[in-house]
Amino acid sequence: MGLVARTLERVKPSPTMAITSKARELKAAGFDVIGLGAGEPDFDTPDNVKQAAIEAIKRGETKYTAVDGIPELKRAIAEKFKRENGLAYKPSEITVGTGGKQVLYNALLATLDPGDEVIIPSPYWVSYPDIVLLAGAEPVIVETKVEDGFKLRPEALARAITPKTKWFILNSPSNPTGAAYTADEIKALTDVLVKHDTVWVLSDDIYEHLVYDGFKFTTPAAVEPKLKARTLTLNGVSKAYSMTGWRIGYGGGPEPLIKAIATLQSQSTSNPCSISQWAAVEALEGPQDFLKDWVTSFQERRDLVVAMLNQAKGLSCPKPEGAFYVYPSCAGVIGKTTRGGTPIGNDEDFATALLQEEGVAVVHGAAFGLSPFFRISYATGIEALEEACRRIQRFCANLT
Repeated sequence: MGLVARTLERVKPSPTMAITSKARELKAAGFDVIGLGAGEPDFDTPDNVKQAAIEAIKRGETKYTAVDGIPELKRAIAEKFKRENGLAYKPSEITVGTGGKQVLYNALLATLDPGDEVIIPSPYWVSYPDIVLLAGAEPVIVETKVEDGFKLRPEALARAITPKTKWFILNSPSNPTGAAYTADEIKALTDVLVKHDTVWVLSDDIYEHLVYDGFKFTTPAAVEPKLKARTLTLNGVSKAYSMTGWRIGYGGGPEPLIKAIATLQSQSTSNPCSISQWAAVEALEGPQDFLKDWVTSFQERRDLVVAMLNQAKGLSCPKPEGAFYVYPSCAGVIGKTTRGGTPIGNDEDFATALLQEEGVAVVHGAAFGLSPFFRISYATGIEALEEACRRIQRFCANLT
């Protein structure tokens, strides 16, 4: 009898974490590596947020809190949902977890039974299918097309729904593509969902504030109020406030779901870090003006990376609406051989050889469920991005 549970055999470690770790190892060994794998902003957490955490420590806010969040943070989240999304949630309809990933994990583990299905458009964030598998349910992957902007078509959603469908997960703006759905595009999807009253919606809005070119963000429960009673609107402070390490995520949804999440969390981690919760209160209630500068910087980086990748032989890079990722196609280099003699048979071969021969770490598209592509995070400085793109251009130019 083996030590590891059979359930765990269904999942694999996060590929994005793996490539980031590999890049760090090579750097530590003295190699010149530019890491474009990590999905976190390079900006520092705002000073007012850090100061709020310091003050919380000084006040002695260092004890256990309510399992799913302090009242002050729940009120701040409720106000945020109302102010920015037009959604009304009571504190009893809000959960706070140790990062958005825990909220997602709790929601799926608390609601899925063996045989249930969860519809996930691909390319997808790497954790969605594996969490579904851990819950004993089945991910139903529906591929999107680059010509549709990597956005799920309503007819494809309708075809994927079965009597076993429990959840539909929508991530907009998307990791890994940066694709963001307009209100009309979301409405086309919600028109399908309102016809299936047993299907729940998990809207992952973590990149909400990182949108460009005047794009107007919206979320399914706001577009179609009929779905609010079976929607979990997921968000957090990691991306917009550069607080990835603080580990605070939150969600708004119907009270029975929120209670189920709290029950699960009470027997796993209990409350999120008390200091991080007070920092998150300040993040949500404090000044938001810094976001304009951050978004401007991200947009400049996006435009640079898209332009330079489209100059690389064999690559094609769409311009995304949001997040801080691009998802270029490497179809034009499949079947070629690198200067070092490595054959490129798929996007994983491309990413591996790029790291080995040019010291640029990217994540291969198969990890996100759609090949032949790769993901670049442009949440790093302009100079590093320019150098990385020059290396990618050189790598592609040397393929034969």
